[in-house]
Amino acid sequence: MGLLLRQRALTLANPNPDQLPDGSLLAAIDIGSNSFHLIIAKTEHGEMRTQEVLAEKVQLGAGLENHHLSQEAIDRGLACLARFAQLLSSVEPLRIRAVGTNALRQAHNRLDFTLPAAEILGTKIDVIYGREEARLVYLGVAHTLADDAQSRLVVDIGGGSTEFIIGERFEPKRLESLQMGCVSFGRDCFADGVISKENYRRAYDRARVEVAHIHYRYNAKHWEEAVGSSGTLNAINTIVTQNGWSEGGITRKALEKLEKKLITFNHFDDIDLDGLSENRRNVIVAGVAITSALFDILGVEHMRTSPGALREGVIYDLMGRLSHEDVRERTVNALVQRYSADQETADIVERRCGMLFSACRGAWKLSDEDGDLLLWGARCHEIGMAISHKHANRHTAYLLRNADLPGFSQEEQESLAILTQGQRGKLPASLLEDLPKQQRRKMLYLLAILRLAVCLKHVEFLEALPAFGIVADKLTLSLGIPEGWLESHPLTAVELEQEQSTMAKLDFTLTLN
Repeated sequence: MGLLLRQRALTLANPNPDQLPDGSLLAAIDIGSNSFHLIIAKTEHGEMRTQEVLAEKVQLGAGLENHHLSQEAIDRGLACLARFAQLLSSVEPLRIRAVGTNALRQAHNRLDFTLPAAEILGTKIDVIYGREEARLVYLGVAHTLADDAQSRLVVDIGGGSTEFIIGERFEPKRLESLQMGCVSFGRDCFADGVISKENYRRAYDRARVEVAHIHYRYNAKHWEEAVGSSGTLNAINTIVTQNGWSEGGITRKALEKLEKKLITFNHFDDIDLDGLSENRRNVIVAGVAITSALFDILGVEHMRTSPGALREGVIYDLMGRLSHEDVRERTVNALVQRYSADQETADIVERRCGMLFSACRGAWKLSDEDGDLLLWGARCHEIGMAISHKHANRHTAYLLRNADLPGFSQEEQESLAILTQGQRGKLPASLLEDLPKQQRRKMLYLLAILRLAVCLKHVEFLEALPAFGIVADKLTLSLGIPEGWLESHPLTAVELEQEQSTMAKLDFTLTLN
């Protein structure tokens, strides 16, 4: 069951949820711009034990042009996921999470990939923002390192973006994601795979410009050790070690030797280095240029590498979600506190949403995850009041769309914004028109519940609400209201009549009996 619905006895039939037992199988799929990764792990005493690992070079980002994925790239990605799916039959769908990174963040036609991908895997694809990717990378890396108190810089060079994190132990303190990756730089700076001093310098200079934007907050004054995560940095570490340029880890001198060696080759296909795998041949030059630039700008002298990465972070985050430690819960609570939203009002609306959701979920086929989203929306529905009472719902939606919300995917963040924007007043069809058809129907149901809860909240400040009869059917909700109650509450009666008219414009029928 969804976390919040498990935790809140007011919204549940079963107030005593089961913990995630040892031996549970979890799976994470990292849909990267360069490679796709699958990891299946078993839980043991709060830790993960890897059972299966698969990785394929797909180069989804190489098929990205003018913010559109080519059909060839989409087909490559879906074929890879079909192979991954064969290993997922032993894992419960609710214990699988797939995340998409930079290529899908940039693609305006991402639904052409994510919808069929969800059908193949049996779980939705969460496209995550860069800083959320950084948070998950740090979570994966932190579990592979000694639990000491020193501050770390963690870097992950991906196919389309590079993440930078400063943290201590398991807590990230600063998160950043820059638009530079080994696939995108390889495509833009090394046309047709041609290597030259000029091409290499172009990639290096572009990376320097990007990293310079974060120099002040991420230079060596702010951390005690540097750790590399990702295939790129692990590949560089393997090469410099096997060629005798470093006794362990990546150093500036080792990078200089690798740079000089790479420039002696004329084309990606010509590169011949001990320790370089075939699937890294087309991205290693751009990866080294990015690494050299960040070493120079941030003052890195030595970097060790970690086997932990985004996929491991997704597993640990999923373990938290299934064991009552969902970071999204902390994020929403922090948001409410930051904008001083009225807690009593939020509690009333959240409680009423829970009651309506429990009554409607069966008929409307709503999931526990839908319930979680609804309750989060109820809790933070008034944060926009911190900006202005006028158009507060729009201000709330703006904050939710544009804030960094740890734990939330792009889709979840947008859904929260839609819910809170549509909580009262006019409900234009355009608010839902960009959603896939199935999601549009679910969002309409959640909006109906939240709008009713908001409509009734002022009554509940003064007196207990009577027991309403609630009957839900397809695009229909009937409220059985005690005789005479509406007559004694004329303001609420008018608001409910307005709701009937508003919802009818979206082909939704609200009946008052």
